[in-house]
Amino acid sequence: MRILNPALDLDRFFARLRHAPEPALLLDFDGTLAPFRSDRDRVHMYDGVGALLARILAGGRGRVALVSGRSAGDLAAHLERFARPEIWGSHGIERLAPDGTLWRAPLPPAALAALGDESARLLASADSERFEIKPYGIAVHVRGCEPAAAERLLAETRARWSLLARTDGLRLREFDGGIELDVAAADKGRVVETIFAELGPGALVAALGDDRTDEDAFRAIRGRGLAVLVRPELRDTAADLWIEPPQELLGFLARWAAAITEERSCD
Repeated sequence: MRILNPALDLDRFFARLRHAPEPALLLDFDGTLAPFRSDRDRVHMYDGVGALLARILAGGRGRVALVSGRSAGDLAAHLERFARPEIWGSHGIERLAPDGTLWRAPLPPAALAALGDESARLLASADSERFEIKPYGIAVHVRGCEPAAAERLLAETRARWSLLARTDGLRLREFDGGIELDVAAADKGRVVETIFAELGPGALVAALGDDRTDEDAFRAIRGRGLAVLVRPELRDTAADLWIEPPQELLGFLARWAAAITEERSCD
């Protein structure tokens, strides 16, 4: 564990958390709560994470939200054994409430049409297993590929998607292990802003993530909450704190669970 922001007093943060009326814990999934797998359908959270999330949710104080590039439905399918938190899928385009209510942001028709055409083309291609078709984006994953093959696939895909990204409402961006063509409205920073607006004064928010797409959330939370980078190696980041999974991640979640239940026991 390493404090990256000199202004951060971690003990003081958790002391505030014990009394915060509206705490919120925002969590990325792949690479943060669960290790990466080449088969994205067989991903599992680190041992112990599910139990800690269930404990935090059972505490009954504050909110827990998963904020992921996966679709909301896909992510929900990996949580069936555990108490259901709020889910923001597709980098915040979808919002799935614990009661099953699903909200989707309105999006430019031209962007959706271009994504649909490209998705159909890829599904018919020989390399389709390397591409992840999402409701509001397409990603190519090269983690685990031979380096030369990975560079070739990224270069070819980047050249084509750079042209498609000129479509109104679309963008091309890098993430750890690939690139993604998605709608420009997909932004984890907007999720952070929404949470703060809904919780109002007294909100205390922490966001945990590993990927470059989580930097939007880190920048949005900086100076008014806690941004936590979760990954085995440190990289350039706007986060306040760096922790390594799984042990330091488990320690952080356990400390959060203890803080929100301590306050309840004093009432």
